[in-house]
Amino acid sequence: MENQTVHILVVSNRGPFSFSVRDGEPHAVRGSGGLVTALSAVARQHEILWISCALSKGDREWLHLMGEGIHQVGEMSIRLVQPDAAQYHAYYNVISNPLLWFVQHQLHDTPRHPIIDENTWKAWSNGYTAINRQLAQAVAESIQQLEGRILVLVQDYHLYLFPRFLRELVGDRVIIQSFLHIPWPSADAWRMLPLPMRRDLITSMLHADRVGFQTERDTRRFLQTCVDVLPDVRVSKPWRRLAFRGREVEATPYPISVDVEYLEQRLDSPEVQQQVARLQNQYEGQKLILRVDRVEPSKNILRGFLAFRNLLLAHPEYCGRVDMLALLVPSRTEVTEYRSYLREVMALVGEINATLSDGEWEPIRVLLGNNYDRAVAAFTLYDVLLVNPLADGMNLVAKEGAALNRQDGVVILSEEAGVAEGFGDAALLVSPYDVYGTREALRQALDMPEAERHDRATKLKAQVRQNDIHHWFRLQLEDAEHQWNAGR
Repeated sequence: MENQTVHILVVSNRGPFSFSVRDGEPHAVRGSGGLVTALSAVARQHEILWISCALSKGDREWLHLMGEGIHQVGEMSIRLVQPDAAQYHAYYNVISNPLLWFVQHQLHDTPRHPIIDENTWKAWSNGYTAINRQLAQAVAESIQQLEGRILVLVQDYHLYLFPRFLRELVGDRVIIQSFLHIPWPSADAWRMLPLPMRRDLITSMLHADRVGFQTERDTRRFLQTCVDVLPDVRVSKPWRRLAFRGREVEATPYPISVDVEYLEQRLDSPEVQQQVARLQNQYEGQKLILRVDRVEPSKNILRGFLAFRNLLLAHPEYCGRVDMLALLVPSRTEVTEYRSYLREVMALVGEINATLSDGEWEPIRVLLGNNYDRAVAAFTLYDVLLVNPLADGMNLVAKEGAALNRQDGVVILSEEAGVAEGFGDAALLVSPYDVYGTREALRQALDMPEAERHDRATKLKAQVRQNDIHHWFRLQLEDAEHQWNAGR
């Protein structure tokens, strides 16, 4: 970028590492999830300062030992911010989850929820607003001595108010680019939130220079929401540009992806190869249907299991010949809805196995826990990968599976997953609500001719490889460069 130093800061709720202190020594373990996976790959090619909250007891102990400020951990620089416990609870457990997350995935039981009462408004003011302001202050402090170009990449729905607070602190010294990893619903869906809250949220977001989304559809919905919420916003040419109170803000799709080279290196590791050998031995001679998910309502795990059960009931010839392996990672267990969903998932699996097992063969095997090596191994072996979320910003599982599979496996994909926009007809697209359609897609995939399987799998691999995580990040850097070159 014209030989000028570019400083890249990533700001998020959760950082890339889980920290602990053992025997007086600091330790760090890389976290899981799409954001960490994606940006950890980027950090191997770019210098990044990542600012986030200290969440766990281990994080806080690490911060106490290391002291406040910037520390080098692995391939990136880290700064942890210590939030007040009560403020953080309100920010995360009242506003971010479940209110905003459920609105954006349209999962509320609307006759009953949400109930926005005085406590909700207090959580908005004293929790969500306070933590967003605290992170903005940490960024402002961190860039005081920096010279050159500064790009602040704000991650996800936890930080909608952050751009306004940072802009108030540092003005136009920085380029702020927000990126939303989860879906952006229609303007009507946002009307669950009171108008003052919606206006605060959208106005703050429009203090960024650019807001990035997973898909074209999310981008269009955001533009529509802005016009619906704010009377003084205009969509100008080109159509993705918003004019608002003397500012121009771009809305841009940046479909996130995976680091294919890293995945292939990980696959060759002894740890993963050991897992491959174990799974090959367990499923030798069987057709394997795989799903890999966090246990959360949007992933639609229950309907996926029902579709498989119905397949076995309608086509008993598959019994004993087809196995489903579900690698499930418990998620946000502090949220009541998530704990309840996990109980429902395990109860349904127990019912299916109790009624359809023959004493030796069991239809569904669930393995709970975050074991990424096991997931990488399983991706290579599936005959069918079932990815049927009710709503998903992108879904990196589908991309990881397509990149790693060695069986010409078929991907069954919800049309509500962001990745469907890129995968198109190379996957078997289903409505996430259509259990019968998913059942028939499972049958089609299991019986698909080898030539068609190979053709579909080849197209998916090419799509992921050509649009990998470095392509995603490069697009964002190029847009920032255009802005700098235009006068910023």
